[in-house]
Amino acid sequence: MTGTRRTSADLDPRRRKILFRSWHRGMREMDLLMGQFADAEIDRLTDGELDTFELLIEVPDRDLLAWLTGERDTPANYDTPLFQRLRAFHTHAGPIHS
Repeated sequence: MTGTRRTSADLDPRRRKILFRSWHRGMREMDLLMGQFADAEIDRLTDGELDTFELLIEVPDRDLLAWLTGERDTPANYDTPLFQRLRAFHTHAGPIHS
C-alpha cells in the first residue's frame, strides 16, 4: 500500500512518475509529506513547478525534512515558491482532528 488516495489514471506519464516517486522516498515521514502534497497538487502544477518538484524529490530525506520542519534553513536555491507551497500545505494553525 502506497498511501496515495488519488488515482494516476488521468495523469500524463511525467506526473505519474512524480506521484509514484513522491510516495516512495524511503523515509515514511517524507512519503507522507511529499505524497500528500503530490496527491493534492500534481494535476495543477505547471511544467516549471514540475521541474522544481523533481529537484526536491532528489534532495536527501533528512535534508528536506529539516527544511520543511524549520530545523535547518532552506538553501536559497531550494527556497522557491513551490517549496513554500509545500511547507504551507503541511502547516496547521490548530488541531488536525477536531
